[in-house]
Amino acid sequence: MQPRILIMTASYGEGHNAAARALEAAFNEETPGTALVVDVFALSCPRLNSLVRRSYLAAINGTPRLWRRVYAWMDSPGFARRSTTLLRAQSRVLEEVIAREQPAAVCSTFPAYAAMLQRLARLGRYGAPHYNVVTDSISINSIWWRPGCDGWFVPNQDSAEVMRAAGVDPARIHVTGFPVTSFFRRNDGILARPDLAAGAAPRILYIINSGTQNAEATARSLLAEDAWEVTCAVGRDESLRRTLSSVASQRARPASILGWTDQIPRLLMTHHVVVSKAGGATTQEAIAARCPMVVNQVVPGQEEGNCELLLRHRAGALARTPAEVVDTLRGAFDQGGRTWCGWNRALQALARPDAARAIAGHVLRHLPASAAAKSPGLSEALR
Repeated sequence: MQPRILIMTASYGEGHNAAARALEAAFNEETPGTALVVDVFALSCPRLNSLVRRSYLAAINGTPRLWRRVYAWMDSPGFARRSTTLLRAQSRVLEEVIAREQPAAVCSTFPAYAAMLQRLARLGRYGAPHYNVVTDSISINSIWWRPGCDGWFVPNQDSAEVMRAAGVDPARIHVTGFPVTSFFRRNDGILARPDLAAGAAPRILYIINSGTQNAEATARSLLAEDAWEVTCAVGRDESLRRTLSSVASQRARPASILGWTDQIPRLLMTHHVVVSKAGGATTQEAIAARCPMVVNQVVPGQEEGNCELLLRHRAGALARTPAEVVDTLRGAFDQGGRTWCGWNRALQALARPDAARAIAGHVLRHLPASAAAKSPGLSEALR
């Protein structure tokens, strides 16, 4: 029987779930059934969880100033201690899952689990290693580290420096990258973008999320540039898809208007630039694809660090209005794409498309001896 690895997540931002799914696939790549993704927030109170998720999305998209205050409150020293009281139902379900699965280790892509697991450890009901897989960059809320754990996997050196400065044990901080789907690793060097220096038309991918500001105006501005190949992914907004499809039909150069799609990784690897809000999953997948990003919206708190990471390394740009987006792209593609080439080179140093395998390998190599004996060779296969 293989050791069970639990991967704990929550549906508050796609970054947590994306990282969890990528980790599960990495653990299970060599031996299916090793890892299991669990969301105790959805399991314990499904209706309340759905309501809270909708409220969260409404806050980050509609009342950013309010969300900034909430984010600062969660960053306060006492919040981590109080969270176990606030999450009694979730803690009860987590205890049931732990008792049933008897995990050899737990990886959390959502920070609230650390305090709950510490409480179970104090009660003698959990004793396996626990790791936090940090899904934010630079502007990292302290709830990721205040409760403590056996180790933190962080997406970049910039984030590691923030945590070291906060007093986190450097020996427990592992710079592995953000866990992304293996598609990026398997297709690295296979999928390619047309050469801008050879006169190829720039390819622009515009990802429209729920709550994206100026979505239609930005899309219309991009579609007005006939020298560019444009792809708009509008999600589940069927009305917007029909509107933009009508606009696209009048272009001299064809454009693609997509609804919901699971092809974002392929699109990122075949387009020159992605225009999107600075969400954790989108930003990190763009980095893994070496696809420079023009950020057109930033949620206060967790997304500010994602944008800062790109700007700090000169791997993209911030353009808040439709006009700024178009002007930024024109500048990037001018002179044979000179600025774009600089962005792309900067991403080479940040990209870690094998992060999920690196994290899985580390966890398996550091299992307790009794659990490690159940998986001889598995940790080596993930190196």
